[in-house]
Amino acid sequence: MNKKIWKTIGRVLASLTIALATAWGALALWFQPPLQMDALRVPAMGLWVAIAPVSLFWWWRLQRARVLLPWGLAFAAMLVWWSSLQPSHDRVWADDVARMVTGQMQGSVVTLDQVRNFDWRSDDDYTARWEQRSYDLDQLRSVDVALSYWMGPAIAHTLVSFGFADGRYLTFSIEIRKERGESFDAIAGFFKRYETVLIATDERDILRVRTNARGEDMYLYRLQMPQKTMRSLFLSYLDEGAQLKRTPRFYNTLTANCTTIVFEMARRIENLSDTALPLDWRLLASGYLDRYLFDLGALAGPQDFATLRAAAHITARARAADQAPDFSAAIRLPGSTGTPGSPAPSTAP
Repeated sequence: MNKKIWKTIGRVLASLTIALATAWGALALWFQPPLQMDALRVPAMGLWVAIAPVSLFWWWRLQRARVLLPWGLAFAAMLVWWSSLQPSHDRVWADDVARMVTGQMQGSVVTLDQVRNFDWRSDDDYTARWEQRSYDLDQLRSVDVALSYWMGPAIAHTLVSFGFADGRYLTFSIEIRKERGESFDAIAGFFKRYETVLIATDERDILRVRTNARGEDMYLYRLQMPQKTMRSLFLSYLDEGAQLKRTPRFYNTLTANCTTIVFEMARRIENLSDTALPLDWRLLASGYLDRYLFDLGALAGPQDFATLRAAAHITARARAADQAPDFSAAIRLPGSTGTPGSPAPSTAP
C-alpha cells in the first residue's frame, strides 16, 4: 500500500473523529446551554456545528493541516467549558429527592436522619414525610434486590431493600437528583445534566410509587447473603451517602448509574473479589441484572430462572396491596427459604 493511500485513510479517520467530536459537542450544548439560557442553545449549537464542515472542506481541498486550526481552537474552548461544569447541592430540588440520607452508628444501632416515607396518591399528588429512624443491624435478616422496568426489557432501575427481624424493610435507591419540574432523559444523563442522590425509604413509599403511581413493572429477588455481608453492604450505603453529601457528583447514564454504583459498592465489601463479581455487559443493560445474579448463584429460590422470575414478579401484588399497612408482607410470596418474602438463609458469617 503506497504512501498516498495511507494519507487518505488517515484523513478519513481524522474526519470521522472530528465529526464524532462535533456531534458530542452539539449534544453537550443542547443539554447544557451556555449560561443555562435556553435562548442561547440553538445559536451556540449552530455556530459550533458550522465550524466542522467548513474546516473539513478546506482541509480536503487544500490538504493543509493548518486550516483545521479554527476547529481545534473551538474544540479546546469546548473542553475548557465542559470541565468548568461542576455538580452542586445548591439547586431547587424536586420534593422526593430534596434530602439526602446520612446516619450515625452507636453499637449495632444505626440512626438515619432522613428516611423518606411519602404517601403517594399519584406521581404528582403526595404527602411528603421525612423521618428519623433507627435500625439494629444485629437484627438484619435479608437483602432483596428490586428491578423496576420503565423503558423496555433492557433498562431497569435497581433498588436494594434490607429486611429486619421486626418485619420492617428499608430500601436504598441511587437516583438522579431532579430539579423541580425536571424529568429524566437517558441521553441527557451522559451530559452532566443531573446530580446523583442516595435515598433511603420505606418500601411502601418507593416500591409502591413505581408500580402504582408510575406504572412501572417490578421484580423482587431475595439475595443469598450471609449476615456479615448484609451488614457490610448496609454500611457501604451509609458511606456512599456521606460521600455524596460531602462532595456532589454527576449522574452518568452509562458509568455512574443506579446499577454500576451499587456494583462498585459491593466490590468494596470485604472478601468480595473481582472473581466473585466479574464485569459483565448486563451491568450496563440493567434489565438483565437478575440473570447476571442468577448465573453467579447469588439469588435464593428455585434454581430454574424462568420459575424464579415468575415468582419474583410483584407488580400485580403491589397494585393490589396499594396503601395496606402490611404492604411489604403483601408483595412477598410465602414459601421455602430463599423465595422472595421467606425467612433469610443462615446468618452465619
